[in-house]
Amino acid sequence: MTVNEKIFALRQQMLKEGFDAYIMPSSDPHQSEYVADHFKSRQWLSGFMGSMGYLVVTQQHAGVWTDSRYFLQCETEIHGTDFVMHKQGIQGAPEHIDWLVQTLAPNSRVGCDGTLFAIGQVRAMQKTFSAKNIFLNTDIDAINAIWLDRPTLPTAPIFEHELVFAGKTRTEKLEDIRHKMRENGATLHLVTTIDDIGWTLNLRGSDVDCNPVFLSYLVIGLERCELFVNVSKLPETLKNTLNTEGVIVHAYEGIEAFLSKLKATDCIAVDGSNINYKLYSTIKQAKIIEIETFSIIMKAIKNETEQAWIRQVMVKDGVALLKAFRWLSKKLSLNETVTEYEFSAMIAQFRSDQAHYFGESFDAIVGYNGNGAIIHYKPAVKTSAVIEPNGILLVDSGGQYADGTTDITRTISLDGKPKQEIIDDFTAVLKGHIAIAELIFPQGTKGIQMDILARMYLWKASLNYGHGTGHGVGFFMNVHEPPQGIAPALNSRGTTPHQLGMLTSNEPGMYREGSYGIRIENLILVVPHNTNTYGTFYKFETVTLFPLDRSLINKKMLTKSEITWINDYHQRVFSSLEPHLDTAEKTWLKQECKKI
Repeated sequence: MTVNEKIFALRQQMLKEGFDAYIMPSSDPHQSEYVADHFKSRQWLSGFMGSMGYLVVTQQHAGVWTDSRYFLQCETEIHGTDFVMHKQGIQGAPEHIDWLVQTLAPNSRVGCDGTLFAIGQVRAMQKTFSAKNIFLNTDIDAINAIWLDRPTLPTAPIFEHELVFAGKTRTEKLEDIRHKMRENGATLHLVTTIDDIGWTLNLRGSDVDCNPVFLSYLVIGLERCELFVNVSKLPETLKNTLNTEGVIVHAYEGIEAFLSKLKATDCIAVDGSNINYKLYSTIKQAKIIEIETFSIIMKAIKNETEQAWIRQVMVKDGVALLKAFRWLSKKLSLNETVTEYEFSAMIAQFRSDQAHYFGESFDAIVGYNGNGAIIHYKPAVKTSAVIEPNGILLVDSGGQYADGTTDITRTISLDGKPKQEIIDDFTAVLKGHIAIAELIFPQGTKGIQMDILARMYLWKASLNYGHGTGHGVGFFMNVHEPPQGIAPALNSRGTTPHQLGMLTSNEPGMYREGSYGIRIENLILVVPHNTNTYGTFYKFETVTLFPLDRSLINKKMLTKSEITWINDYHQRVFSSLEPHLDTAEKTWLKQECKKI
């Protein structure tokens, strides 16, 4: 079926079900950012592949709402279909719910699948719709009726994340959570986010591409836990171990029946931002406490063992990238054809040679010249551009290892002779990157307070970028891990204080549509600085290890402090990677890490 044929089929289903509009998010029943193939309904219907967006279909209009990270990508991917892109997060542009209120007549009916929306989202929609007497039906899965070859739910096995890497047993983690439950008067805690479940139980899976997670629900009691999962995915020995440790395994589909049988004497803590509406509605008698999932902050604060592994994993990731970029350089010097897709595959191949490698942490973004301006560009096998020995290349990639998760972006000149505009743009981005890297900040400082430091040099040139400056990063877990980040928004990424042990990306950028994109990304770890009469102060330790392209740096734009930071960083990169390289590789790295 073509996209337009799918739209027609959906509209026929809407007429059959008796509603006037249908809303489709990007999520799954666990409110995941990245989802298993079974839940990629929005992608299947529209052809838009970005990780964030909403579809709204009426009998007269088919719209895709997405944010500035995906404007160029979305326009390209829906081109030639009946879908129209709507820009989300733009002042004066109505969000999808507001658009529906403006567009639909009073007493209209809107359908959606309540398993894909958090209770908080449904409440907000109901409140907005009620002002115009628009009725919301949350029991409609219109896609399942027309997606005839829909992928089944994944069945990949679940495995232990070894204690030597995790640094803390699941029994210890569960006791920490139970302490929070007792403080809040809860006898049960429902965990619906699959990364929190994997972290809490020291288990991993591969149900979602690039994210080592498995579909499940977890109910933590004060004495035992109930894990709802496809039981066939658990090896018998692991199932027995869990049972011995008080983690009782049930069928994945059994969660609704379990919650419906809770008693009035039960008090269950749930997170309104991620428990789906249908699941919430099954809790009939138990008292409900709505509170943030207790493990979210615990997971974000890496323990000493995790921090030690993070520093080590950056070394081998740097070695893998060095081999990949040298491979590219050699190919180009011999005038051999290399596509963006081929280079992304080679990066993964060199990472796979490293110990404890599990896979990539996301699909690599390899953007040559104008493709680099598409913020979340993903090169395809058949359509990716050929990389030529001129212009610039943006490469954003990361690896999943049992001993850590990486995420790094480098922008390089392919001939060493970039235009002055590119050099100045790159240097403005670099100055913002260094401003974050060198920041010393008091305890309690939030990402929204930091964000301007990364943008101020771009702002001076009337430039900006349309994405956050940083996101939390998991430990052998999701590469995008809430709650903390660096962003100019009043959401968790902007308003969560940065605490000791939190791992975050530092990735300002600058994009000129149709010409090139620039982004510089390292991961930074919050570490102690000092304590005095003015309070406790923290700083960032840059843990990513790979050189910056010196040919893109305008030294005249830099302060002495910034020059010192670059030289010190390159010295640390060389001393960290050099013991793991052969003679030719050492020579290459020494040249790349020369002082400016």
